[in-house]
Amino acid sequence: MGKMYFMQGNEAAAKAAIKAGCKFFAGYPITPSTEVAETMARELPKVGGTFIQMEDEIASAAAIIGASLAGTKSMTATSGPGFSLMQEALGYGIMTETPCVFVDVMRGGPSTGMPTKPAQGDIMQVRWGTHGDHQIIVLYPSTVEEVFKYTTVAFNYAEKYRTPVILLMDEVLGHMRESVYLEYEDEYPENIERKKEEELSDDDLFHPFDVTEGVGVQPLVEMGKTRFHVSGLVHDETGFPVRNPDLSEKMIQHLDTKIRLYTEDISIYDEYMLHDAEIVVVAYGSTARSALRAVKMARADKIPVGLFKPITIWPIPTSRFKRIFKNAQAIIVPELNLGQYVHELSKLNKINRHIESLTKTNGELFTPEEILKSIVKTWIQITEM
Repeated sequence: MGKMYFMQGNEAAAKAAIKAGCKFFAGYPITPSTEVAETMARELPKVGGTFIQMEDEIASAAAIIGASLAGTKSMTATSGPGFSLMQEALGYGIMTETPCVFVDVMRGGPSTGMPTKPAQGDIMQVRWGTHGDHQIIVLYPSTVEEVFKYTTVAFNYAEKYRTPVILLMDEVLGHMRESVYLEYEDEYPENIERKKEEELSDDDLFHPFDVTEGVGVQPLVEMGKTRFHVSGLVHDETGFPVRNPDLSEKMIQHLDTKIRLYTEDISIYDEYMLHDAEIVVVAYGSTARSALRAVKMARADKIPVGLFKPITIWPIPTSRFKRIFKNAQAIIVPELNLGQYVHELSKLNKINRHIESLTKTNGELFTPEEILKSIVKTWIQITEM
């Protein structure tokens, strides 16, 4: 048995990061993520960590990458406009395979948009914000308790797959306070820690970027204790830049396959009443909370509907979505954007199931009644076909 706490979403992300072993935070205040930085500023020194308020978001992203390469688990937090500024550094972290965590608490946009209102407009930015071909891991909880749980997962994924991992929230989730059940220490998954110098034998030649087939992801060893070169240019296994087309191809392919081939292992999702569902609502983040209530209301009226809540937004749990399209007659996707995720799901709809896109960009959450109205409408349509 664990203990119950009353906690804010942003506070949960910070405290979970510390539990995961984060010892360095660099950030710049921005609504609605500022409480993450405030909590880190207060709590990190208590565990021997370091908090730095940087001059801007670009410097913040660069700082956590440098700290991670030096051997320290690191994190930053921002919102849409700040995350836009971080994109070049994010790409550098992807190319250099540097584990770190970016928290993006979404707000309405573009530009300064609606700083204090919820939105889900960064779904495609977190996937394709930086240039080039690459994969990315993005987790998006829908409750404060899930924020705590999946922040620790984000750090483990970052270490396991040697990549920046993004934890998404929206303004409502970041500022919401609710009861959180925290398990005891021995009930949580063990933190994945950085390989130390002494674990390498004297004969080991450390090649941190070895992309030889079958090697997988090389563990990263603390820089300063073990020497290795780091470059944002395409590089060989030692980290030094190359111009060889074959090696360049292998490097870029590695950034894709090291995540894409393990999509099943990375994918986290929750399902509600899908066993006989002819209509499936696909919803994430705070929208999933209203969607679950709508599903329960529809079930009370004998409508066979269920909810699929992806927590791993990227990579998309492709195989599970294909099974959903096979078994359901219709899919409803409510989003606080103009349909960013539904377009991706449409690509998987090979058998031409009915897809209903619900969009909202006025800074207000979906109500359960709004989603229920779409469920009823869709049920009437498919029963009259």
